[in-house]
Amino acid sequence: MAQWTSAMGAAQLARLLRTQRGSTPDRGQGASSRARVPAYRALADGIRLLVLEGRLPVATRLPAERELATALAVSRTTVAAAFEALRGDGFLTSRRGAGSWTVVPDGNPVPTGGLEPLPPEAAETVLDLGCAALPAPEPQLTRAFERALTELAPYSRTHGDYPAGLPALRVAIAEHYTARGVPTMPEQIMVATGAMGGVAALAGLFTSRGERVAVEHPSYANILQLLRRNGARLVPVPMAGALGGWDLPAWRQVLRDAAPRMAYVVADFHNPTGALADEEQRRELVAAARSAGTLLVADETMAELPLDADVELPRPMAAFDPGGATVLTVGSASKAIWAGLRIGWVRAAPEVIRRMVGARPYADLGSPVLEQLAVSGLITGGGWREAVDARREAVRGNRDALVTALRRELPDWEFTVPRGGLTLWVRTGGLSGSRLAEAGERLGVRVPAGPRFGIDGAFEAYVRLPFTLAGPLAGEAVARLASAAELVRSGVHTPGETPRSQVA
Repeated sequence: MAQWTSAMGAAQLARLLRTQRGSTPDRGQGASSRARVPAYRALADGIRLLVLEGRLPVATRLPAERELATALAVSRTTVAAAFEALRGDGFLTSRRGAGSWTVVPDGNPVPTGGLEPLPPEAAETVLDLGCAALPAPEPQLTRAFERALTELAPYSRTHGDYPAGLPALRVAIAEHYTARGVPTMPEQIMVATGAMGGVAALAGLFTSRGERVAVEHPSYANILQLLRRNGARLVPVPMAGALGGWDLPAWRQVLRDAAPRMAYVVADFHNPTGALADEEQRRELVAAARSAGTLLVADETMAELPLDADVELPRPMAAFDPGGATVLTVGSASKAIWAGLRIGWVRAAPEVIRRMVGARPYADLGSPVLEQLAVSGLITGGGWREAVDARREAVRGNRDALVTALRRELPDWEFTVPRGGLTLWVRTGGLSGSRLAEAGERLGVRVPAGPRFGIDGAFEAYVRLPFTLAGPLAGEAVARLASAAELVRSGVHTPGETPRSQVA
């Protein structure tokens, strides 16, 4: 069942078809091969690929045959034949007098879960490309906890529940935003249990069951699942191609037509694509959200991870709404420092923070005191910057090793190398990402398939690969992934032998 029904104009669909990368079925073949592909079949395949890649959301009402024929400068017969082929393939459903809508065929995988962390005991046999998380930076983390223990005594003599967060950490986070050019008061900060806890609190406060929430397409798998479980009707908005950030015309249309109560975006090294939205895109999206009355949840989890020295980060989303009435910013120590801290935060208007704090006792009461003291010490004592610099250097090396291995082992796979963040969004040369994940699991490499990051089965021809393995380990993981790809190409489905020794 589709989450939301939209309509696409003929001119917009024609633009998508013309700009689609590799959408033609004869890609890489000569003119004689192209001539043998009927025009209706090429059009049907182009629309089908747009659906599978998530650029044409499921349940989108297509334009009338005559309108699309005019926009594409083809005959109406060609469009009618293409629509009939799509109906036969299971990608289109029609009702007389009402129009035609995109669907996915029965049996296509429609994932509903995120990807759970690999159990530590499995690390000796499986190379994990599932979770975009790294070990803690040392000795910075240990020093932070040693300092936190010396500061714990006054807090241990209290009940230990601080629904808004420790005052010292709220001050430290507020000053961190102010240093980034966004003046912030401690009253605008609530400490949460990770970024997920912050998004969950916002969704619980501002959305009710059945309410529309706009999301980038693709988007972070665990957030999509969180919103689904909260009862949201997800409204997908396709990303621009080649790490171009957001498709602003698509966003303006969704905000106008769907009027979502909330939208969730990752402007800084987007998960999974790695895209970085520029300053003008941020300004325009905030203005469009304000005009539509939509609350814009901006996830800054990756904001501390530019990897190339010449990357100029745009101002935070909150810079275009410093009062925090429209832009609700979510941050976290998980990617910059360590996921095991489980410390995140929300920056919003003081009245929003008060409402969140008032509702929190019915959720988790508050975040751990010792961890909050450790994060506060990292921010105020200089350890944060030291740890982030070390993290960026390590991730940069991991990224380059992964990219080199992919170009060597799987040269037909396509990707654009992001300039920051922790993830690479890879098009798998036409192979099923779900089948690759299944085969990879048997061969000792764990990778999430593209549909985990989409809605209604989109992105089947993609996988997400994080920058979490260094040098030889990255090479070995890609080698196993190449073996999995060969299994998928050959159609072999017999269980493989899982490697039983750790790769050094």
